[in-house]
Amino acid sequence: MKKLAQRLSLAAVCGSLLTGCATVGHAPVTSLIVLDERGPVAVGPAAGSAKIGRAEAWGILVYATGDASISAAMRNGKITRIHHVDHETFSILGLYAKYTTIVYGE
Repeated sequence: MKKLAQRLSLAAVCGSLLTGCATVGHAPVTSLIVLDERGPVAVGPAAGSAKIGRAEAWGILVYATGDASISAAMRNGKITRIHHVDHETFSILGLYAKYTTIVYGE
């Protein structure tokens, strides 16, 4: 019984080390299996939100890349004044994850 407990503990530690950067821990809600969450980030002084800009970062296992910054989303949408900023977070089993910043403005 003691050997089984040791093996299970070792398997749990190894499994947690294999999740890598694809686990998304910056979302208000987390889930071990599937995470598909959207929410607000910030509000700006612009009067309208006619333009939309998106920027994303993603990861698979231990490799992660991308620029999900607000400035990258503003550049992609040709936005100079921010109305508001939202985000989307998506993750499957900690193997694949994507974080998207969405900027609305003028």
